Amino acid sequence: MTRAGEDVSAGGDLGAGGDLRSLPVPDGLDGIRLDAAIARMFGLSRTAAATLVDDGQASLDGRIRGRSDRVSGGAWLEVRLPAPPRPVTVEPTPVAGLGILYDDDDIVVVDKPPGVAAHPAPGFTGPTVIGALAAAGYRISTSGAAERQGVVHRLDVGTSGAMVVAKSERAYTLLKRAFRERQVDKRYRAVVQGHPDPLSGTVDAPTDRHPRRPGLFAVVADGKPSVTHYDLVEAFRSASLLSIRLETGRTHQIRVHMSALRHPCVGDLAYGADPTLAERLGLTRQWLHAARLSFDHPGHGGPVEFTSPDPADLAEAVERLREQA
Repeated sequence: MTRAGEDVSAGGDLGAGGDLRSLPVPDGLDGIRLDAAIARMFGLSRTAAATLVDDGQASLDGRIRGRSDRVSGGAWLEVRLPAPPRPVTVEPTPVAGLGILYDDDDIVVVDKPPGVAAHPAPGFTGPTVIGALAAAGYRISTSGAAERQGVVHRLDVGTSGAMVVAKSERAYTLLKRAFRERQVDKRYRAVVQGHPDPLSGTVDAPTDRHPRRPGLFAVVADGKPSVTHYDLVEAFRSASLLSIRLETGRTHQIRVHMSALRHPCVGDLAYGADPTLAERLGLTRQWLHAARLSFDHPGHGGPVEFTSPDPADLAEAVERLREQA
């Protein structure tokens, strides 16, 4: 991988494969970040553009730059765009342990087990909620991208609990709007390391992709607004059981915010949890569960609420914490 600042005009290159594009930076983009300029010039997402820069696939006037470097109007930009990704398809695959909490003509509410993604995605080869519903013969809304039709919100692969999927087109439109306008009450249960101070509080800190660790997220100054409310339910010697309400729904939001407080979810090794504590409690994933989901039904308009009890592995970990206390 070419490093930022390296001169590629004298013997270097931007790597192999993909489509090499060369053109001047428009004057209208003068002064903006390199990743933002690439995103706007080539129709990429900001994340995809940042990844290209981090991988040394972009140069300005013959030199590799960092993603936050500013561009100048007229500077010569070279970018090697990645080959088009292979299309992601939904494979109907039964998923053991995936329960149905509710089902009607508009929605289906599932109780998602850990290890299952909401929908297919590049690089993920495991089971998905959409694939499981397809295998069970459920008709899902056709709105949205082909691989995520009917999906109006997501849970992390390692997070269990209640998740709603739209079956009708009207339900998809109304639920997407409800989630976007924060009209859905999402309650989680989490066991975190230590004891937060204060024991009830709010984390209001913007989050976005981690600047150095691909696949993870972090609190960053220019991230998306993210607000998490938490309350202590039960304190143990080395951990705390919290009830958490999300005001926003960013990717990995609870995990990032709890880690930022230095109280990561127990078992969440990616975000700094103690592996010895996880092993002692028999956990192979983060202690995080989507326990309750409330919203106005997109069909009849009345309020509905769905709950999911703690699954066996999380309940067992809590019992071990009580015994240790």
